[in-house]
Amino acid sequence: MADIEGARHCVDVVARERAYLSFLEAPPLQDSVGFWSALIEKGYPFILAVDGETVVGWCDVRPEPRPVFSHIGTFGMGLLPAYRGASIGSRLMEAALTASRARGLERVELAVFADNLRARRLYERMGFIAEGRRPKRAKFDGLYRDEILMGRDLA
Repeated sequence: MADIEGARHCVDVVARERAYLSFLEAPPLQDSVGFWSALIEKGYPFILAVDGETVVGWCDVRPEPRPVFSHIGTFGMGLLPAYRGASIGSRLMEAALTASRARGLERVELAVFADNLRARRLYERMGFIAEGRRPKRAKFDGLYRDEILMGRDLA
């Protein structure tokens, strides 16, 4: 819980890059505390990467809200720019997938922008399969971006 403000800072930095996340800035701190606290209390993955006392990345898996989808989690992650390319993302994902399985989830899904090739390659290495495409899903500065839907069974 003490690191949530640092995690929110990471989300904000990555969001403001306008390249990787589907929002333009982090939610207010109170909303972030509420979101991640609920994950922690219910035993869903909320994994942080830290360098000393600085949070440099996060990975979370949130439950799907409807009972018929309760076996599925939705994956999210990000790293500060200076920490990319050092296998931290792979380690975050591995920990989150292990924790998801331990939590009883059977499947994890994610969405990634089609032009985010680095992330797509990472997800594929971690066993995710492209399952669909949402054309023009996002619009940044007047430019449309497609979204790729990916999933991985945990069984």
